[in-house]
Amino acid sequence: MKFMNLKIFSIIIVILLTSIFFIGCIEDYEYNIKYASTDVFIPKEKQGKIYFNFTIRTNEETETARLWIPYPVSNDYQDISNYSIEGNCDYSGIFRESKNGILLLYAEWNNPETFPKLNLSLNIIRKEKIRKNFSITNDFIPIDVEKYLLPTNLGPTDGEVKEIAENVTKGNKTLLEKATAIYDYLIEYGERDGNLTFCGDGDVCKLLKNLRGKCADFSSVFVALSRSVGVPAREIFGTRIYKDGDITGAYHCHAEFYLPEYGWIPVDPSDVAKLMLNENLNLDDQKVMIAREYYFGNQSETYVDLSAGRDIILNPPQDDEPLNYFMYPYVEIDGESIDFISQEILKYQISFKEFQY
Repeated sequence: MKFMNLKIFSIIIVILLTSIFFIGCIEDYEYNIKYASTDVFIPKEKQGKIYFNFTIRTNEETETARLWIPYPVSNDYQDISNYSIEGNCDYSGIFRESKNGILLLYAEWNNPETFPKLNLSLNIIRKEKIRKNFSITNDFIPIDVEKYLLPTNLGPTDGEVKEIAENVTKGNKTLLEKATAIYDYLIEYGERDGNLTFCGDGDVCKLLKNLRGKCADFSSVFVALSRSVGVPAREIFGTRIYKDGDITGAYHCHAEFYLPEYGWIPVDPSDVAKLMLNENLNLDDQKVMIAREYYFGNQSETYVDLSAGRDIILNPPQDDEPLNYFMYPYVEIDGESIDFISQEILKYQISFKEFQY
């Protein structure tokens, strides 16, 4: 009898220890993913200082160098203050791009004798975005939101794109049902491309032939498919502030869709794909199921909004073609655009320092 009691007691201890270990593993997950219920969780916050440092490696023949960068601003989920701008430019200013309302910092150098430099720093308090309590009584889209149904250069809403979207959302009637079906489609059939050195072009027609890419790719497909079946949607371009130190490689894009009488809902199927790739997980893994639930309606406090929109004509206007999207710094030297990926001529670093409460 005593032996049996000891055996039962040992089994109970093993179960408890296993449970604690399993729960701990989930809580230690990189992006602090959790079951998203506004009845249980209070939005988390993160605060600190972000530093943007830029150097343009011109030569003695350079007549004009021009730099445009997104200028982060406060909104419902981020409070930005204490801007500081330093550099050796001949002129700089804050401008607003007309189509999407993006604020940007512009600087120019004329016949520079030394490398052009510009540094921007700012304080940020970022709050986790939780948009889960959907209460929709109609699908009437306001006039000022209708522009988020229009096609873009690399995101058409007709032809094959519309055909695939209608097939994915077949049987779904409401905007919420359609957005959910498209989100599920991307998670179940999309794959993260770990070889890309930037966030992707977001070329929807190319991506629909092979759902493999990075964050801008996943978000662009979500937006184009959504718009083609009447769901207003947009890409949000920004950066992560998930750690102290160098975050130059932390640029990130997620998507949002609009529900009347409720507002914009964040979705991020690319982060689910990233988790699956990094940890070699399947769709039925517990971590993936938690991430899948979290990233439909939530965005973590470790994300900063920089801009939105596609096919961007900057202000002052660039000499080259419209930008596919405006997230990375953009430079023109004597009217020619400079590659932002290689950092051979345009050198930049972004860093973050968290403040302690």
